[in-house]
Amino acid sequence: MTEHWQSRPEGGGRFAIWLIRAAALYGGRSFARLVLYPITLYFYLRRGPERRASRLFLERVLGKPVTPWQVMKHIHCFAATLLDRIFLLAHGERDFDVKVEGLDALEACIAQGRGVLLLGTHQGSFEALRAIKSRRPEVDLRVVLDKQKTPAMTELLEALAPDVGARVIDASQGGTSIVLAMAEACERGGMVALLADRGREHEVLRRTPFLGDSAPFPVGPWLLAHTLRVPVVLCFGLYEGGNRYRLIFESFAERIEIPRQHRAQALDDVIARFARRVEHYVHVDPYNWFNFYDFWQQDVDTAVRPDAVAVRERVGA
Repeated sequence: MTEHWQSRPEGGGRFAIWLIRAAALYGGRSFARLVLYPITLYFYLRRGPERRASRLFLERVLGKPVTPWQVMKHIHCFAATLLDRIFLLAHGERDFDVKVEGLDALEACIAQGRGVLLLGTHQGSFEALRAIKSRRPEVDLRVVLDKQKTPAMTELLEALAPDVGARVIDASQGGTSIVLAMAEACERGGMVALLADRGREHEVLRRTPFLGDSAPFPVGPWLLAHTLRVPVVLCFGLYEGGNRYRLIFESFAERIEIPRQHRAQALDDVIARFARRVEHYVHVDPYNWFNFYDFWQQDVDTAVRPDAVAVRERVGA
């Protein structure tokens, strides 16, 4: 249960993911959703660490023992969003009912012309974020993803939507390359999106209260926000069953300031604020939480430090 999430193999691999792709695109979404039931059972039986992580998480949130059916519901929800990723990439939001909340807050940030940093989590579908392109097609959207962690999904992305794949900023590159690519997008008034709840292996973390215990969150996204000096907006794409998604934007800060002389306190404050909003949406729908590992014990032995060395390591300064 203490194995780092990055060391877990990609679920299914290339063959399984491309098989689902064929079933989805040639059989249609209704047919492909039928396939999710045996896939859910397979992963429930074969992926023990993820199964146990789901059970422990649901018991933590719900405050009582959970049944195997609830764990399978959790896995099925995750599988449904992965399947929908195929249709979102291939057809946009054509097949979906996407309700957007907080668009005015996002519009106000875009209007400043300084760029926007969108921070999300492994809750619901981050792919649903692309629905914003249909509402503001003139605004460039670039997403930071680790192509090395999920090579099969990366190949699928580039095959179904090569234009979208070309806009991805590869998080497996060096820190300097990532920061430069993000800064260039923001200078053009674009949006840059990344996930801010998981720490990569050996990444600097700081612990904060989360769902009744101390949990580690990465400092990297906040150091990047400090470096970019652009408005920060939180985004959540919650899956509500069927073809329904709720895309939520929340203004978080006009600018993130991490002063050198009070670095530790500033990081603790901003991460605690972020964790409270993540916790809020966990309670809105626990089955949208897709961190299938022991989130609270992640990198428990990793140094949690706010010093200048840690900052240079993360942003390539």
